[in-house]
Amino acid sequence: MALGRPISLTNNVASKIIRLLATNNQTVFTVPGGYRINQIGVFRNGVRLSNNSDFTALDGSTVTLVNAAQTNDEVLFEIQDDFRVADAIVSAASTQTISGDLTVTGNVYGAVVGVNSGGISIGEAKTLNFIGSGNTFAQNGDTIDISISGGSGGGGLGTAINYSDDTPTPFSYIDSHVTVTSNLLIDTENAGLTTSYVVSVVPNVEVASGVALTVGTGKTMIIDILQIGDL
Repeated sequence: MALGRPISLTNNVASKIIRLLATNNQTVFTVPGGYRINQIGVFRNGVRLSNNSDFTALDGSTVTLVNAAQTNDEVLFEIQDDFRVADAIVSAASTQTISGDLTVTGNVYGAVVGVNSGGISIGEAKTLNFIGSGNTFAQNGDTIDISISGGSGGGGLGTAINYSDDTPTPFSYIDSHVTVTSNLLIDTENAGLTTSYVVSVVPNVEVASGVALTVGTGKTMIIDILQIGDL
C-alpha cells in the first residue's frame, strides 16, 4: 500500500496541454480558456516548475513566473479539468435539456403518452390502437395519416350539429348529392376482409364522366339504406 494521501480520480477528469512561446523577459502568461486553481502544471523548456516557488496561478486566467522567461522559451501548461460534452445525456439526472435534434438507434423504453378525452385525462399508454371500420391509416413518409369517418349525433350518421358552446346536439346533417371524382375499386383492401355491405347515406351518388366505380367480389352497394331521401 502506498504511503501518504491516496490518489482519487473521477471518470470525467481529463487534461489538456497548451504551449506558448515567450518573449524576452516575459513573466505573465494568459492561459487560453483559463484553468481551475490548483489544477495546473507549468513547464519551462521541459522542466516542471514548482507552484509558488517558481510560478503563481491564482486567478484562473493568468500564470506569473518568478524568473522571467527569455525569447522563444517554451512554456507549457498542463490543465486538469472536467471536460464534459455539451448537451450530453447524464446518467441518473432528474431533468435534462438537449438543444438540437436527437437521433436514437434502437428502442426507447419507459416513455408514455397522456391520453385526453374532451380535455379530461383518461390515462397514459405506450400504444394507441384505433379500432373500427371507420379508421383508415396511410403512411406518408415519416407521418401516419389517420382518417376517421362518421361523426357524433343523429345516430352516428353524417356530420354532427353542435350547440354554440360546441357540445353535440342530437342532430347531424348529410349532403343531398355527392360526386365520385376518381377511379374507386371497393374490395377487401378498403371495405373489410369478408363479405360486407357498402353503404352511402347520401341519397344521390353521381359518378363523374370518365371515372370508374367498381364494386368488387363479395361487396354489396346499398344507397340510402334509411330512405332519408323520402323524408
